[in-house]
Amino acid sequence: MVRRPVAWIVAVVLFAEALGVAAVNWFMGVVVDRQDMSLAGMDPDVMSTSSKIGGILFGLYFGLCAVVALLVALRDRAPAGLGRVLLISVAVVHGLLGAFAWGLLGWTQFLFMVVVLALIVLLLMTYDAQERPAARQPEDSKGDSGPPVVPAPVTPPTAPTTP
Repeated sequence: MVRRPVAWIVAVVLFAEALGVAAVNWFMGVVVDRQDMSLAGMDPDVMSTSSKIGGILFGLYFGLCAVVALLVALRDRAPAGLGRVLLISVAVVHGLLGAFAWGLLGWTQFLFMVVVLALIVLLLMTYDAQERPAARQPEDSKGDSGPPVVPAPVTPPTAPTTP
C-alpha cells in the first residue's frame, strides 16, 4: 500500500539524475581528452580526469540521496539524522543548479530543477508532521460504562511574591 508516493518519485528522479550527471561528466571528460585542448594553460589530462572523477562523485552523491528517499518510501517514516541532512543538502544543490541553469542553459532546464526541488521539499514537508497517538482511556474505566473522563486543566503555580 503506497500512502505517500512522493518519496518513490523522488527516489526514481534522483537515481535517474545520478546516472545522467555521471554520464554527462564522463562524456565531457572523454571529449576533452580526445580534443587535446587546454584551457588557460591547464593540462588536458588533468581536466579530463577531474571531470570524470567529479561526475562519479556527484553521481554517487545523488545516488546516496536517492537511497535515502527510497528508505523513506519503504519505511513510510520521516528521514532522520544524516538522511534528513542529505535531503536538505540535495534540495539546496537543486536550487543552486536551477539558478545556474536559468542563466546558462535556459528556462526548460530551470523548470526541471525547480520541479525536482519542489518534490524534495514536498518529501521533507510531508513526513515532517508527526502523527500523534490517539488519547488513551484511563485504565479504571471499562469501555462505554459512562461519560468520558476529562482530565482537569493544568494551572501553573502561583508566582512567589517578595515583601
